[in-house]
Amino acid sequence: MAVGFIMMCHDAFDRAAQVARYWAESGAPVVIHVDKRVADATFNDFVARFEDLENVSFCERFKCEWGTWSLVQAAQAGAEQMLRLHQVGHVFLASGSCIPLRPVAELDAYLEARPYTDFIESVTTTEVGWTVGGIDIERFTLRFPFSWKKQRRLFDRYVAFQRKYKIRRKIPAGLVPHLGSQWWCLTRKTLSAILEDPDRALYDQYFKRVWIPDESYFQTLARLYSTSIESRSLTLFKFDYQGKPHIFYDDHVQLLRRSDCFVARKIWPKADKLYKTFLSRKQGAQGTGEPDPTKIDRLFSKAVERRLKGRPGLYMQSRFPVKDRENGKTSAPYSIFQGFSDVFENFDGWLSKAVGARVHGHLYAPGRVEYSGGEQVFNGGLTDSAKLRDYAPRAFLTNLIWNSRGERQCFMFSPRDTQDVNWFTATDPNAQISVITGAWAVPLFLSDKNFAEIRSEAARLQRIELAQIDILRSMYVKARVRIWPMAEFIENPMEPLQSIIDEINPRATRRLTEAPQMVDLSGFGQFLQNLKNQGMQPRLMGDFPVGDDPRPINTRRGRPYLVK
Repeated sequence: MAVGFIMMCHDAFDRAAQVARYWAESGAPVVIHVDKRVADATFNDFVARFEDLENVSFCERFKCEWGTWSLVQAAQAGAEQMLRLHQVGHVFLASGSCIPLRPVAELDAYLEARPYTDFIESVTTTEVGWTVGGIDIERFTLRFPFSWKKQRRLFDRYVAFQRKYKIRRKIPAGLVPHLGSQWWCLTRKTLSAILEDPDRALYDQYFKRVWIPDESYFQTLARLYSTSIESRSLTLFKFDYQGKPHIFYDDHVQLLRRSDCFVARKIWPKADKLYKTFLSRKQGAQGTGEPDPTKIDRLFSKAVERRLKGRPGLYMQSRFPVKDRENGKTSAPYSIFQGFSDVFENFDGWLSKAVGARVHGHLYAPGRVEYSGGEQVFNGGLTDSAKLRDYAPRAFLTNLIWNSRGERQCFMFSPRDTQDVNWFTATDPNAQISVITGAWAVPLFLSDKNFAEIRSEAARLQRIELAQIDILRSMYVKARVRIWPMAEFIENPMEPLQSIIDEINPRATRRLTEAPQMVDLSGFGQFLQNLKNQGMQPRLMGDFPVGDDPRPINTRRGRPYLVK
């Protein structure tokens, strides 16, 4: 027989029994270690399940704890019993949460073709990149008498104490510390040499105070005796960025098959489909492919990235990102138009036809949210309540963009609106912000209010827009921002409008032939002069001489001349 299995079990005994029986009935001897902390009644019941199988036995039990020497002791006990009772060429260490992905016959054939090869991940501390916890070579030069999981405070303090006073242990002569996965498949010759080494007592004493010795004991000693090491495991396992193992579920069947590995861990105990599929006697040969877990590494990398960064623009209870460390503030591009609805009549209707996007009114208007079409409820159950919107104005915008993915969202903005999103939109790469400065004065010009009220309101709106323009010209801005003084814009509106449309819909082949209808600005220059005469200095409109009514330079309907 080419291979025997050592199983390390501590829970999910129904599943462990299924796997052990599968291997045993396939002709492979199995030695099982059961954690000594398991109740005697549970242990005895587990043992009774294998009374009909002569090639299943149980070794000496130890109380096992993560990252401690007890795990090495359990593996040693299982290996000694395996070598004593069975004539195997290789010994395969597995856990109770493992599952075979390929028949034992295929593993036998694979190992018989490589009778002198040890399959054990074994790399030096300078070459390993997966250690988690900030301890690499120090795990071999410091002492770790305290449990990292149960005595974390003592663990950290004792490590700090040893570092402060430069207390170091000597690594036994001839040993070069190596690290790797605890799930290995060693030849009988190499494993016997490790267990029968005359200096084993010295090595055991040393590794008792190494941190996580089950990831370094066999990995280091195999380098002393092996004639051919394949520094990889035949077991498929994956860890996340925190060093926690990925768990495989029923929907991972095809993923596990694609890896061509012989064994996988860690399997969810209730993954009925996985156990039924891979423990079936009818599964047949899976092929002769070389075990290659890198085939699925791309998927796991994406999973880790998704867990760390989330989906762009998605904010949810289970993963709320840290401010300014989001994976995108919003999920899709959107456009903000400031001053356009003041200068042009029915600008939102014209824009909707020009670009085929969803064009809203003033989403941040003081009274209510002005959704397109006058809707009261928008995608995702967003209501038009200004009170609810202003409770979390940035979350309102991110929700609106997320819930309307696939459709470009455009909306109007004004100094009259809630200003709490200015910094958020200015630093959002998805935002396209177009501003006609001073356009807020047009509704005041057309109103019939008392001029004293108009002057006061104009001063207030100008202060707000000046503060906003300062934000939009900040070095921290990531949005695509275009700013035109009102006088400059209305002289030739076609060129800026065309540039905006091209950016929103770059695939459009049709060019603009006319601008939307502009409001009547006759007397607007005199209106601005009256504000000056009353002591309010308009600063954002540009040059509007008194008596010179602003008119677009080009009013023809033909193809516009665009300067690029």
